[in-house]
Amino acid sequence: MFTTRPTLQGTFGMVSSTHWLASQSAMAVLEDGGNAFDAAVAAGFVLHVVEPHLNGPAGEVPVILAPAGGEVRVLCGQGVAPAGATVEHYRSLGLDLVPGTGPLAAAVPGAFDAWMLLLRDHGTKSLADVLKYAIGYAEDGHAPVERVCETVEAVRELFEREWPSSAEVYLPGGTPPRPGELFRNPTLAATWRRLMAEAGKRGGASRVAEIEAAREVWRDGFIAEALVRQAGRPTMDTSGERHVGTLSADDLRGWEASYEAPVTYDWNGWTLCKAGLWSQGPAFLQQFALLPASVAELPEYGSAEYVHLLVEGCKLAMADREAWYGDAGVADGVAVGELLSAEYNAERRRLVGEKASRDLRPGAPGGREPRLAAHALAVAAGDTPGADAWGGTAMAGVGEPTVAGDGGTRGDTCHIDIVDRWGNMLSATPSGGWLQSNPVVPELGFPLGTRLQMTWLEDGLPNSLTPGRRPRTTLSPSLALKDGVPVLAFGTPGGDQQDQWQVHFFLGVVMRDAVRGGLDLQGAIDAVNWHTEAFPGSFHPREMRAGSLTVESRMPPEVVEELRRRGHVVALGGAWSEGRLCAVAREPGAGVLSAGANARGMQGYAVGR
Repeated sequence: MFTTRPTLQGTFGMVSSTHWLASQSAMAVLEDGGNAFDAAVAAGFVLHVVEPHLNGPAGEVPVILAPAGGEVRVLCGQGVAPAGATVEHYRSLGLDLVPGTGPLAAAVPGAFDAWMLLLRDHGTKSLADVLKYAIGYAEDGHAPVERVCETVEAVRELFEREWPSSAEVYLPGGTPPRPGELFRNPTLAATWRRLMAEAGKRGGASRVAEIEAAREVWRDGFIAEALVRQAGRPTMDTSGERHVGTLSADDLRGWEASYEAPVTYDWNGWTLCKAGLWSQGPAFLQQFALLPASVAELPEYGSAEYVHLLVEGCKLAMADREAWYGDAGVADGVAVGELLSAEYNAERRRLVGEKASRDLRPGAPGGREPRLAAHALAVAAGDTPGADAWGGTAMAGVGEPTVAGDGGTRGDTCHIDIVDRWGNMLSATPSGGWLQSNPVVPELGFPLGTRLQMTWLEDGLPNSLTPGRRPRTTLSPSLALKDGVPVLAFGTPGGDQQDQWQVHFFLGVVMRDAVRGGLDLQGAIDAVNWHTEAFPGSFHPREMRAGSLTVESRMPPEVVEELRRRGHVVALGGAWSEGRLCAVAREPGAGVLSAGANARGMQGYAVGR
């Protein structure tokens, strides 16, 4: 079959990411003797520079890692709500939703500490070894991708009127970055140089001690001081008012990244691994729990029946996400095992009919009655304004932030997958801290994040805004094992679409013919894809489009016609508009490594040899 690129194959190492400079920087680390974890940290910091509209150091990153011969673990780089971030406080400001921009939406930054923890525990390289690529691109410049330029242009007026520190970085001389011209962020480069200098003084000669010292500088040094100052500056946000944030020095000192066991689900001989209920990862697993146990029982790949089955299963899993997911999920009595149980999903499966559902239908695990946020109930009932804040049209799976003039953004992210010659494997989804999320911290060259916009300003829900709890995130890296051995790492940007596009991708790997004796990663990435917005969105203003289904215009007309006959409200997106997938694989017996990357958006690349 035709694919945009070959599935790469080799034996030394494979990298796939959403930007070619990150992929090549990671490969350079592998060539220099580093392992997959060293390479991932280098790539992560490069992504902060070259995709600043999609992620930043004060954002967040969940990582699923599989050290060669070791246990699969989740590294949580999702920070918690600050101590002052209470429902009562935000309600006292006249807010019904957490703003989509500004310091009120800032959780404790998580990405930097997670990358440092990964480097300390699983890497081999020094701080300078992994930061030199990002410093080089920030200091000497890089040619920005078109989306960076478009994003800056979209918020130009906000930057010039309200966020001068952002204008200083992204509108030098009053002009936004241009493709083909070098763009620099010398303040960010200076931040990392100062961090290394101070960490060197505090930590001494030891690699681990230096990394620990860098974490201390972030939490309790000049970086922490600058972040807290920024949070205290009145900032215009999507509410139309200027607010100060709640992030404090104690919040920064009191949080650090951590490891936990993955949530897993066994399907058709594979073990699928995801992060827990603080992410939307279990919704990916539940979609497989709703499918037949055997591939042979699935409808024909790509058929209308196949798409209908996946879309309706997605609606049920995402309805459960709304009712039961959050950092308080287990504390409220609902364990992820109940949501993935055979008995529960057999009951849920009976709700899938011949016609598309337009209802939000969460289940009742263990007989517990689901409770949804008042806003979610309102959007499900059609009692809120439509998409006016976004120009009245659905974004057809563009996989990049949708930015309004006030800086409001649905948000998006980056992705990195790496496997090395020793068998170390990793999947990471860095996000948040977007250039359009908050003003650039003048002393640092990057902004705070806005992940708290995913919480509800209503007490008693698993995802209520609560000090010390993680907001439920859409970030959802994936790792799959065969016979207990890590074989496949994959993921995508896309917010609420991540665990829709990934389901179809994984089924494409499982159901389609092999390529050159290996997994057809590129074929599964390039396959026609789709998404639905038939559940409350995770990003401000938390909309829902009942019955919606956006498909790539490459989908066969007869399939589109049949989906419409089944009651789906089908919108045709661009021919290459759905999905931003990356993937790497390892065939344990053959010793062959492989990789593929998404061609949509013309910036994701896989490299390897």
